[in-house]
Amino acid sequence: MSTATTAVSTTAAAPADKLTKKMLTADHPTWCPGCGDFAVLNIFYRVLEKLQYPQEKIVCVAGIGCSSRFPYFMNTHGIHFIHGRALPLATGVSLSRPDVHVFVFGGDGDGFSIGGNHLNHAARKNIKLTYVIMDNFVYGLTKNQTSPTTPVGRKSKTDPTGSIDRPINPMKQLLATGATFIGRTHAAQVKHMEAMFERAILHDGFSVVECLSECVMFYPGAFDDSTPRKGGNFETIDETQHDVTDDVAAFKLADNLAPGKFGVFYQVKRPTKNALEQKWIDDTQAKLGGASQKDILRKRFEAMR
Repeated sequence: MSTATTAVSTTAAAPADKLTKKMLTADHPTWCPGCGDFAVLNIFYRVLEKLQYPQEKIVCVAGIGCSSRFPYFMNTHGIHFIHGRALPLATGVSLSRPDVHVFVFGGDGDGFSIGGNHLNHAARKNIKLTYVIMDNFVYGLTKNQTSPTTPVGRKSKTDPTGSIDRPINPMKQLLATGATFIGRTHAAQVKHMEAMFERAILHDGFSVVECLSECVMFYPGAFDDSTPRKGGNFETIDETQHDVTDDVAAFKLADNLAPGKFGVFYQVKRPTKNALEQKWIDDTQAKLGGASQKDILRKRFEAMR
């Protein structure tokens, strides 16, 4: 054995660098000055620094909208997909790559309007991923149009005399989908937001956090009623009084939309689709004498001829 070979075989692998915000930062964010999404991005950096996931094992997926620019600002694997379709793509990533941590970012339009049907199915299937919905009650990217969460009476380019449609209740909709972790937070309450993000990420299943994020250009003051420094009331859920596994109790908590309560509305443990599909694969391979997944797929194609 040569000296060079000996040196290679006896040298321990260098430890990976500690993950930092600097390592995670890609392009400079291009949101409008004062946008609440800046705070969301910074807290996401902070939580990833704390959790220390390998940088190459982080995947950020987004659709279309101001908040959906997230992958551009993250120095990780990232995919910017078509409007409302971030969750189906993220589902494929999560199911095919159990070794990575999948994060989806979007707004009230991408999540509750064009992407609403996909949200229902990703949630009910309990795909292992975390979805952050930055809700600003307006379509900001298209410059002041009514969104699914816009309050009745609010004027916009699409409703110049005021919105006449009843807004959806995000918490009630999420509870109805079957999501196994549902939280609500506020971009101006950074410590609370950090706690919600960390709990959501560590949850084994489909976790979703609605984050109120003010659009200072087209809906300034939208969340003053939940901002203490502006005279509002930021009321958190007392989990000593609220059973997070009780969906009926969570529905009652969700009755008040403005300002509403903040915290974990619902959290329950249920098998993920990831785990169930993997068991199906393992059982099939065992029945076929340890055949590889490629061999099983090849046999299936042959049977279909």
